[in-house]
Amino acid sequence: MILMYAIILRALLSWIPNLPYNAFVRMLYDITEPLLKPFRRFQFGGGGFSIDISPILAYFAIMIIRSALLPGLFRLLMMR
Repeated sequence: MILMYAIILRALLSWIPNLPYNAFVRMLYDITEPLLKPFRRFQFGGGGFSIDISPILAYFAIMIIRSALLPGLFRLLMMR
């Protein structure tokens, strides 16, 4: 849950210029970048203007893992 909020906060803070030099924002980037990096290749646009949808894709990936995969994994572990 905290990681989902961190992704949203990072996306919102990306609109503020010169903020990446802030220590809190750098820590937030360090936490979220390993999750966002695999989704970076999915961008819309081109020629100097592209929309990075990696936060949206990462958010949905976390939601799918939490709602579909984890309950099934827990059920398998409880059956033993």
